Amino acid sequence: MVDMWLPYGKTEVCARIPTRNFLGTIQPNEKSPAPDPRAEIERALNNPIAAEPLKQIVRPNNTVTIVVDDSTRATPTNLMLPPLINKLNEAGVKDENITIIFACGSHRPVTPAEMKKLIGEEIRNRIREINHDSKSADLVFLGKTKTFGTKVYVNGTFTEADVKILTGDIGLHYYAGYGGGRKSVLPGISGAETIQHNHANLLHPKARTGILEENPVHQDMVEAAKLAKVDFILNIVTNSKQEIVQAFAGDMEQAFHEGIRTVDEMYKVPIEQRADIAVVSSGGHPLDINLYQAYKGVDNALNAVKRNGVIVLVAECPEGHGNEVFYDWMVKFKTLKEMEKAIKKRFVLGGHKSYYLLKALQRAKIILVSVMPDYQAINIFNLKTAPAVNDALRDAFDLAGKNAKIWAMPYGNHTLPVMKTM
Repeated sequence: MVDMWLPYGKTEVCARIPTRNFLGTIQPNEKSPAPDPRAEIERALNNPIAAEPLKQIVRPNNTVTIVVDDSTRATPTNLMLPPLINKLNEAGVKDENITIIFACGSHRPVTPAEMKKLIGEEIRNRIREINHDSKSADLVFLGKTKTFGTKVYVNGTFTEADVKILTGDIGLHYYAGYGGGRKSVLPGISGAETIQHNHANLLHPKARTGILEENPVHQDMVEAAKLAKVDFILNIVTNSKQEIVQAFAGDMEQAFHEGIRTVDEMYKVPIEQRADIAVVSSGGHPLDINLYQAYKGVDNALNAVKRNGVIVLVAECPEGHGNEVFYDWMVKFKTLKEMEKAIKKRFVLGGHKSYYLLKALQRAKIILVSVMPDYQAINIFNLKTAPAVNDALRDAFDLAGKNAKIWAMPYGNHTLPVMKTM
């Protein structure tokens, strides 16, 4: 037997897998954090990629907007802003001419307490900050994207600034391929109509995790960000412990693509075959705090299992499903066609997760090990359940056969299995 310890909430559970069935473990190729995160950010700012240093981009009397991630992201903005603002100050830009915009997209506004945590008390006391409102009257129309005809409405404060800077983190993303870079503009500081038109493209087969080529969501985002005339970006890549590994600054596209290389090295894991069963943990707390978050592990595990295979999802989910729209769509819509129609008509954040779950259930059987009530997991989300991981494994063998091969993924939310090309 192979004893496979899997993160579960704030503890671990042990899956006992017969050696003859075990293919191995798929997990990130972790990189060590930068010894000095601030020094790493300063290095990136001093050596921008395909762009002039900030001191050559800004003038002392310029107004500057800096877009930062909202409270739904774990980006260490509080570490990124001080060296960035220092560079602007060194170039003669006064604090009163700098505005921080929280890229809320279609999310709720960031609260004052969250602002303090995200950007730090010192920066809050010095620099003006605003929440982006996707339904605000303060939106400026910049034109249409050429490829998809998306009407691009962007935050007025951002468009009026002399110098426009984006910050954020680069990581794998469901339908944009990767987060970071251009995503700070769309959806970050775009209007509701713009976000809706762009996100409807998530139905496209190329709108997938880790894919940029021919990905319409990504292509549309790039065109929108170009219309917004971004001058400079500062993005970081973190390991699974949210520690800064590397920083990237400079041109919006080229610095972003350099960051993607690091993400791929860490989180894309080549495999030579797909298994009949994948036992996947989302990665423990807070990644499995609810089903909405934990589902990311399932989406990645689909790459590691054969069609009609079995995924055992080990995720505590102490907060249950975690999203009302996710729940409501699973109740309201019973087929993918119904969901696709709803997404095209009016994209609602949370509805996409229902779409992906229903799509996953057409590919594989999913057994959930959690503390969620069975009536929700089974009747609403169409999952099978088991009280413990080894009970789930027994059920998985009943479904897939006693000779079924198994992959284990202890950090499913951060791991994208990729089939090796022969």
